[in-house]
Amino acid sequence: MTTDSEIPEERRFRFPTAFTILFGLIVVVAALTWVIPAGQYERVQNAALNREVPVAGTYAVTEAAPQGIFDVIIAPIGGFYNPATNVANAIDVALFVLVIGGFIGVVTATGAINAGIERAMTKLHGREKWMIPLLMALFAFGGTTYGMAEETLAFYMLLIPIMIAARYDAVTAVAIILLGAGVGVLGSTVNAFATVIASDAAGVPFTQGLVLRLVILGLTWLACVAYVMRYAEKVRLDPSKSLVYDMKSDNEKHFLSTHHEGTAFTTTHKFVLAIFGLTFIVMIWGVLKGGWWMGEMSGLFLASAIVVGFVARTGEKNFTDTFVNGARDLLGVALIIGLARGIVVVMDAGKITDTILHWTELSVAGLGKVAFINVMYWLQVLLSFFVPSSSGLAVLSMPIMAPVADFAGVSRSLVVTAYQSANGLVNLINPTFAVVMGALAIGRVPYERWLRFMWPLLVILTVIIMASLSIATIIA
Repeated sequence: MTTDSEIPEERRFRFPTAFTILFGLIVVVAALTWVIPAGQYERVQNAALNREVPVAGTYAVTEAAPQGIFDVIIAPIGGFYNPATNVANAIDVALFVLVIGGFIGVVTATGAINAGIERAMTKLHGREKWMIPLLMALFAFGGTTYGMAEETLAFYMLLIPIMIAARYDAVTAVAIILLGAGVGVLGSTVNAFATVIASDAAGVPFTQGLVLRLVILGLTWLACVAYVMRYAEKVRLDPSKSLVYDMKSDNEKHFLSTHHEGTAFTTTHKFVLAIFGLTFIVMIWGVLKGGWWMGEMSGLFLASAIVVGFVARTGEKNFTDTFVNGARDLLGVALIIGLARGIVVVMDAGKITDTILHWTELSVAGLGKVAFINVMYWLQVLLSFFVPSSSGLAVLSMPIMAPVADFAGVSRSLVVTAYQSANGLVNLINPTFAVVMGALAIGRVPYERWLRFMWPLLVILTVIIMASLSIATIIA
């Protein structure tokens, strides 16, 4: 009998790469535009949101716009920049990722990161596991307050080697950031890009339902921390338990630490790390207080890379080589981001987004309170796969779904909570969400391994969310 180990490498089944998965989804969505009727809601300008929002009860079937082979091919390009509408899509995020790669490349070449990690691991010896709840709390704070998502891409290349040096793995590092910020968005409290926009579109104050969201945030954060710590400890005690253990020969630096003790921690290293840390502090300040987005953040990392080059006296040629090589390392991540956005481009061009929304509107009619809120939650889960953007889904669905809650006798704030919880949950694994695929690409964690890691936690989080929504509906 032939065993798996005896099967030639070329004959073994390999799960498709992120590029194939995303392009396949573009093809599937394009095929759906030939089956799902095209339709649109009438839209009006919302001054508070500064956007056009759909009007409930105005859905009408429109002329079909099926997407063909040419549309499928052009979709990834439209994901970066849609020439038909002259509207930027993912190009700003992709450039941000490339500049981060260059910045990390310059800093890494100075040796400061390796020396700093070694010093930190020496001081934390025996207490490394407590980094997990601390860091997940910080990322959750960013998620719940301002919807931290794309900005987290800057932290992966910093945290991955730290976790590996602590004898964990890349999955642990990805989980700390992606689950930390993700559960914060799931339990958004004052997040302007989810709770505030959705509440405004629903016609209720964003503070309404705040207690429930705090409960969901606390319970889901505890569940995520316990889950990640349990996995990380298993890997530390037995590296073969890692979901990426078999990949260590492909890229050793993404599994176990290869640095050696005794690396000198020089004054130059200290200055470089100070600039490194200050850059992230300034980035967070700029997003929260200065109204920055991808352009300003990219400029910040470029400027910091130049400053590091001067401080470390790298020389012009070495600086440009390391910057370009660092950007090259993340080129695949940048391409994945545009590819993920291409799915939404095909849906919108095929005019099926509003049709799917209309079907969800009809499916909740006539349900009891508890059934209504739980069906609403699952409908938002479905919509989140097609519209991963929290603000985009809020503007699209809340003007339609919130008024339906009035007929079911359910508070509109509960509909907002169901929306943000569903969107936050789905975006922990959503292949159409560029942040997920980008994070996994940086961590070199195959998508199917991430699903294997996540599915038990998804069940736990779903139970917590549905129980919280049901109890809140009963006692309301």
